[in-house]
Amino acid sequence: MSTEDHPAPRSLAEALRGRDDTALGALLRSRPDLITPVPTDLTQLATRAGTRASVVRALERLDRFALQTAEALAVAGDPASYDELLGLMAGDDRDPEVAAALPAALAALREQALVWGADDRLRLVRTARELLAPSPQHPSPTGLGPSVREATAGMSPGRIQEIVAAVGLPSTHDSVSAVQALAALFTHRKKMARLLAGAPAESREVLERLMWGPPYGQVTHDPAARLRWLLDRGLLLPTAPGTVVLPREVALHLRAGRAHRTPEPVPPAVTAASAHRPQVVDATAAGQAYTALATVEELLTDWNEGGPPVLRAGGLSVRDLKRTAVALDLPEPVAAFWVELAYAAGLLASDGEADERYAATPAYDEWLERPAPERWALLAQTWLTATRTSGLVGGRDAKERALSALGPGLDRSAAPEVRHRVLALLAALPEGAAPDPEAVLARLRWERPLRGAQNAPGAQGQRPEEDLRARLARWTLAEAELLGMTGRGALSAHGRALVGAPAEKTPRTEPHGPGDKLPFHHHRAPGVLEPLSPAEQAVAAATAARLLAPLLPEPLDHVLLQADLTAVAPGPLQRPLAAVLGVLADVESKGGATVYRFTPASVRRALDAGRTAADLHAFLAAHARTPVPQPLAYLIDDVARRHGRLRVGAASAYLRCDDDTVLNEILADKRAVPLRLRLLAPTVLASQADPAALLDGLRAMGYAPAAESADGDVLITRADAHRTPPRTPPEPVPDGPPVPDVTLLSAAIRAIRAGDQASTAPRRPADPAAPPPAPGELPRTSSAETLATVQAAVLTGEALWIGYVNAEGAASQRVIAPVRVEGGFVTAYDHTADEVRTYPLHRITGVAELAGD
Repeated sequence: MSTEDHPAPRSLAEALRGRDDTALGALLRSRPDLITPVPTDLTQLATRAGTRASVVRALERLDRFALQTAEALAVAGDPASYDELLGLMAGDDRDPEVAAALPAALAALREQALVWGADDRLRLVRTARELLAPSPQHPSPTGLGPSVREATAGMSPGRIQEIVAAVGLPSTHDSVSAVQALAALFTHRKKMARLLAGAPAESREVLERLMWGPPYGQVTHDPAARLRWLLDRGLLLPTAPGTVVLPREVALHLRAGRAHRTPEPVPPAVTAASAHRPQVVDATAAGQAYTALATVEELLTDWNEGGPPVLRAGGLSVRDLKRTAVALDLPEPVAAFWVELAYAAGLLASDGEADERYAATPAYDEWLERPAPERWALLAQTWLTATRTSGLVGGRDAKERALSALGPGLDRSAAPEVRHRVLALLAALPEGAAPDPEAVLARLRWERPLRGAQNAPGAQGQRPEEDLRARLARWTLAEAELLGMTGRGALSAHGRALVGAPAEKTPRTEPHGPGDKLPFHHHRAPGVLEPLSPAEQAVAAATAARLLAPLLPEPLDHVLLQADLTAVAPGPLQRPLAAVLGVLADVESKGGATVYRFTPASVRRALDAGRTAADLHAFLAAHARTPVPQPLAYLIDDVARRHGRLRVGAASAYLRCDDDTVLNEILADKRAVPLRLRLLAPTVLASQADPAALLDGLRAMGYAPAAESADGDVLITRADAHRTPPRTPPEPVPDGPPVPDVTLLSAAIRAIRAGDQASTAPRRPADPAAPPPAPGELPRTSSAETLATVQAAVLTGEALWIGYVNAEGAASQRVIAPVRVEGGFVTAYDHTADEVRTYPLHRITGVAELAGD
């Protein structure tokens, strides 16, 4: 195809206009902020693609080699040829590895509209060049300084001629040609080699120190001889009083043409630190998964009657987090992880009452009724997509405020992407292989070098978190092990299924670059593991639950009773058995076997919950594989015999008992003084304390009172009575606009194409002598001219270009084919919207006929 058929684009808009729908769709998928909202035409799309915020976001999603390529273009000429770019990236020796990877990196930059133009005229978009080009305020990662032309701007013509003469060049009549001659000398390898061959050794040492940057140095008013030699020949140029810079052309000669000290065309390999049998990995991960379920259940059982209070600023206090960690027998960071996971899954929330406290939600009861593998899949899926990050608990935000569990400020929108990427790297290893964590971090740094980094474009003046992605990756590896996604550091079979990775025993080749994250199956490259759609997530969760089910221990329906008032559960118990035993006894130790201890307080707790002594004897006989020990039977009967002899009601509170001697004993007990008891009748005492305080005080004295209702009946209290109102889980904070689905993408491309046709279609003005309208300017005609032109178009079937203002006052231009005009409305086929629409004539600013082909 000749260049006449496809002339070189003169702008980014023209370059986008030359793309087909597939290439345009790839751009909109990789940069979804460009269609929020949908641009009216390709000119507006190009303008939006060059805005600072959009370019910064695009640069942050480049891998290291693509970013290095963009940085090299920022110090190259504008425009630059592919050969010039190749020289900057591969050096004079044309590194074959760099040369092989450069076309893919350049294609990625083109796909994201950061670079446009043919290979002989490559242009980096202006905003990207401003962000990446070196300047004294914002040094370039290349370590290069300004060019000779930039560094000599403002220098006196006489001084420039002195430098030209010192390097042996003929004098010129103007400074521009002198600077050009000097730059040509510095870029000529052989001539520069001869010039530097005569440099003193000390001067060469100065150049070597500045060669890889920073290129700026300090000099005194009377420079040393080694510096004077360089200054006289322009190898160092003054930029400010006392400051000199190494010109870019000189640095590139010293570097053998390389813009970067170490180009990184190939991503670091994720190596395996250890390998285990897949069966061992799956079994270990399943054990962790069971522990995860037990931990969440224990946490919310402990908070059944109302958990800790909500801080005024939101969240859990440090003291309450410590108490929770002690109750779960876990370190505080791990306890914070489980608290946050239960909250993200919607199992835990604040109750919203005046004395606001945390408690389980109704969804927790529904979760308990589901099979164990499904409960685990819900927790794991929640963790994968949640943006709340428990690893931040205990740190401080940008305003130096403490970050607390369940409090504000814990969302990090990059967390789901990092978690998925870490697990994808694990899935690329052979089954049973555990990665080297440092290799995983190195790979992530290569893939997104600017995300969360201090040197991110536009980050100056802000306070970005240092290496956030690295910390997220470390937390991901630890949390995946806690949750049972991994076992011994290797991804398990059910974890592999949950992230959508096929089970295989050989590592896969993963393409890299900005396109490897696009979550669309129709755009996936073979072997690339990408985020799943909601429908795929549901299928993956079901598959993971099915794989996990045979690995979890089968719940038992029995315990082993021992003579020391303990019961041993040799494994997980069935839910009804565990629930009753949890009320009747206290957990003494956990592990592979759980030990429960029966005490007077625990037996009284079961009686308070409505059980009778006969119920408890029958329960133990039905579920014990060993005979009920006599001490345990005596304990139950003894507590039951005394239970309820005393009755507590509201007076503020009263205490009644049929045995007046018991009441006299209580009155005579010094420990009863705080209860402020007074004898009302031989069998009734009144107290100024509330009923709950009276109950606790009498139990502390060794009695077994029972609360009673207003009707005189024993009041049964259950430990699981408190629940919050229905709550929805917290929504993850998105990392920018959502990636468009196929339907939205197709509609957006169609609308952009149609709008571009409307804005670029050639028009025929009504007055041939009138100048053509400026680009983007709406046509203007009188009401009579508009009506006459539209009626004529109905008869001829021709298309018209119109300006239209909608009810909200937004103006647009459209190409329509009028079908009917009546009642002040025109019905036409709108090429812009690709459908038939009706427009009020009074909202049409003007019309113009389209020019012929």
